[in-house]
Amino acid sequence: MGVFRRAKVLAGVITVGALIVGGCSSGVAGTDRSSTSAQPPPNAGTLQQAYVSVVRSVLPSVVQITTERDLGSGIVFDTQGHIVTNAHVVGHASTFQVRLADNPQAIPATLVGTYPPDDLAVIKLDQPPSSLHPAHFGDSARLQVGDIVMAMGNPLGLTGSVTEGIVSATGRAVTEPGTGSAPTETLPEAIQTSAAINPGNSGGALVDLIGDVIGVPTLIAEEQSENGGGTPAPGIGFAIPSNVVTDITGQLIAHNGHVVNSHRAQLGVGVITVVDRTGQPVGIGVVRVVPAGPAAAAGIQPGETITAVNKTPVRTASELAQVLAQLQPGQAIPVTVTTPQGGTHTVTVTLAQLPGS
Repeated sequence: MGVFRRAKVLAGVITVGALIVGGCSSGVAGTDRSSTSAQPPPNAGTLQQAYVSVVRSVLPSVVQITTERDLGSGIVFDTQGHIVTNAHVVGHASTFQVRLADNPQAIPATLVGTYPPDDLAVIKLDQPPSSLHPAHFGDSARLQVGDIVMAMGNPLGLTGSVTEGIVSATGRAVTEPGTGSAPTETLPEAIQTSAAINPGNSGGALVDLIGDVIGVPTLIAEEQSENGGGTPAPGIGFAIPSNVVTDITGQLIAHNGHVVNSHRAQLGVGVITVVDRTGQPVGIGVVRVVPAGPAAAAGIQPGETITAVNKTPVRTASELAQVLAQLQPGQAIPVTVTTPQGGTHTVTVTLAQLPGS
């Protein structure tokens, strides 16, 4: 069973063991490497130079963010000192220490605002230096599966690390696990990438080969074992699309830390997962209905169980969140409910907009 883990690490000293190998021998005495090595493809030099140029251009825009407990990454958004990162990196903190790529001295920063539904936050340097290097954000709607990308951040506290891969998929709906500092949230349009994303990469930059930031890494996939432990799944990471990042970040800056237009749909209910006698989930129990909200207007009542939304079966609160993440405010959809007496019926619900922050 696959689960997802947020890509941050606890702050502190991290020791990384180095494996040092003497020489470059292939194990065959007297082998002439120049005569046996495969020749690089004709455009290899051009591709390699593209990597080098992008890293040189973008890495100065990627910062390290630390709180009392956590460590993550961020991206310089503008020359005024605004830094965009993940809401789960910020947690409940209001003050931070930020290290720029060209300066080992930490700079204090304060919170501007967070928007957990999209796992985004903005902090601001207390005294922005004149040398700030804002990143250029690209159009994530133009991404194609197979596009080469690089993930830049501070995995395991290794400042300014870079990994590479491709865009494996776009438009993934993935649910982030809840923690003590952040609730469970569903990202509706996540970018899946094979570029290695490790703890500490959260809030960093996913960059294309022209040097545009096209996403913010946030999640690592894990394979769940029977004993409840998780093993990272290599090559499966997720990032928030740049178009979402720039929209939400712009709102947080312009509206004093608030989001006024979420572009996200809501049903207007408080729910829990209902299980059968064997412990298997069978539907979404309605425990609260928002007065005058979409569900209330459609006649859905507390005590009923939602079993399908927009003709898609839903058995858990996570599945409900994923379905809603694919829908739009104002859209009229069928919702199937079961009453406490066992009767089943379908009502039409006109979705509202998920409130901002």
